Amino acid sequence: MTAARLLRSAALAAVPALLAAHAAPVVSTFGPLRNRAMPRLAGRGRPGHIALTFDDGPDPLSTPFFLRLLAERGIRATFFLLGREAHRSPALVREIATAGHEIGVHGWLHRPLALRGPRATYDDLARARDTVAEITGVRPTLFRPPYGVMSSAAHLSARRLGLTPVLWTCWGEDWTVRATPHSVHRTVTSGLDGGGTILLHDSDCTSAPGAWRSALGALPRILDTCEQRGYDVGRLRDHGWPRPA
Repeated sequence: MTAARLLRSAALAAVPALLAAHAAPVVSTFGPLRNRAMPRLAGRGRPGHIALTFDDGPDPLSTPFFLRLLAERGIRATFFLLGREAHRSPALVREIATAGHEIGVHGWLHRPLALRGPRATYDDLARARDTVAEITGVRPTLFRPPYGVMSSAAHLSARRLGLTPVLWTCWGEDWTVRATPHSVHRTVTSGLDGGGTILLHDSDCTSAPGAWRSALGALPRILDTCEQRGYDVGRLRDHGWPRPA
């Protein structure tokens, strides 16, 4: 066998291992495992605090309703914005920031990063980060991957860009056509404990049409439940997070 053929065979044999290494971080998508074994990635914070986070915005048709409700309740949250949507609605991004909410990035497009290569992953995150920074004047430092699916390339790209990945400990499953305010509240609070991070969606750009109304309808009851259980609610930066690795 020639040297070229040996090299080609070795390269082909290495492909499965490389793919496995790229996709290995996908295990963090499994919530119970992540919450127990990866508290920092899950956004676990100080015991008396709950971090409230929203994904997939900004959306001029829905996000203002969330901002109004949060203002009425005196609550500040963390919004993970899609770069493309931020580019489309810069005034709304500035409104979120001016209200004192924290802004992280959710990528440029809502595409699974496990299916993207290193260069495409880096470019996607960098474009989203730089777009938000240009609009707000503040470079974001938090990152949440679409679908909560990480990859080796996503971890490396985030590190190079100064972005810290954070997922969640409980969510509302508010993106489905079957979701209701009652179901969202029940799902969130069944997994809610001190130091947890809640995921809701302030936009339906990747969800069932109108799904954001279920999250909005559930939000007052979720905040009431947090208060009844003695938890403060706020941004990830108020959460004693990110903690040292």
